[in-house]
Amino acid sequence: MTATNSAPKKVLMFGVTGLIGQYIFQEIYNAQSSFEKIGFFTSKSTATNKPDEVNGWKEKGVEVIVGDVNSEDDVAKAYEGYDTVISALGRNAILSQIPLIKIAEASSSINFFYPSEYGTDIEYNASSADEKPHQLKLQVRKYIRENVKKLKVTYLVTGPYSDLYFGKSSEPQAGTFDVKAKKATLLGTGEEKISFTTEKDVGRLLVAALKTPTTEHQRILKVNSFTVTSKEVLAEFEKQTGAKWEVSYTPIDVLKKAEKEAWEKDSPVKTVYTLRRIWNEGGTLYEESDNGKIGFKGTETVEEQIRKIIKKQS
Repeated sequence: MTATNSAPKKVLMFGVTGLIGQYIFQEIYNAQSSFEKIGFFTSKSTATNKPDEVNGWKEKGVEVIVGDVNSEDDVAKAYEGYDTVISALGRNAILSQIPLIKIAEASSSINFFYPSEYGTDIEYNASSADEKPHQLKLQVRKYIRENVKKLKVTYLVTGPYSDLYFGKSSEPQAGTFDVKAKKATLLGTGEEKISFTTEKDVGRLLVAALKTPTTEHQRILKVNSFTVTSKEVLAEFEKQTGAKWEVSYTPIDVLKKAEKEAWEKDSPVKTVYTLRRIWNEGGTLYEESDNGKIGFKGTETVEEQIRKIIKKQS
């Protein structure tokens, strides 16, 4: 597969059972007629701990390769027979992608690589380089720019997942929508615009990217489902629940203070505070998205997303 305008046909994925990985692979499976072969790589522990999920995919005809992601031999062998690698490795495993990329660059069959970039734009502006949650992904991009010559790399930048942002938070001060209690905490003034992508659309947009040939060696696609304010989200919740909600606000200066304290205490929610501050400061907004560049239309709507969340929380 050497043609410059070729598109992925044999797709291997890492991180299938993770938060966003499950949505991505489901959409790849839904579009399997567009590919010659699909499969995923998983660890022995995942195969043992999530047998129903793993075996369920096997029964659907998906190739499941069990191995050690840190073993060069296991990974190199897994790459045989595939031309594309998609990573959905979680935040704590981001640097594990560097060996995966190195092996892919040396592989005779792998031509395309999609790193785990879903989420906040790590190069949105000059200040992005100093944001703590971005550092590992920035290291991966740096490695790619300095070492990758053969692979065509696509970064799918989606912004925050609305499924999570519109949900009930364990840290209400950082924003929450509680359907049962009919309570919401909005950040800032509640009128700041944020661009979101639903988890389902992350998968569908990635499939659209796979199906769109590219000659770019490093393609950055900034995609989304919709752009909305927290007040507009609240209004839709009130409309669909038929009730007036109790609303409070976390001003941005208060959010920044809580963010600083969370990092000083090494709190497990420190990243949540930073990312939500970035989003409310406008770090997800663009003049236009790249949805059209990959021919994607028909994203999920705010109304559909909130309907799902109400059902889930009820």
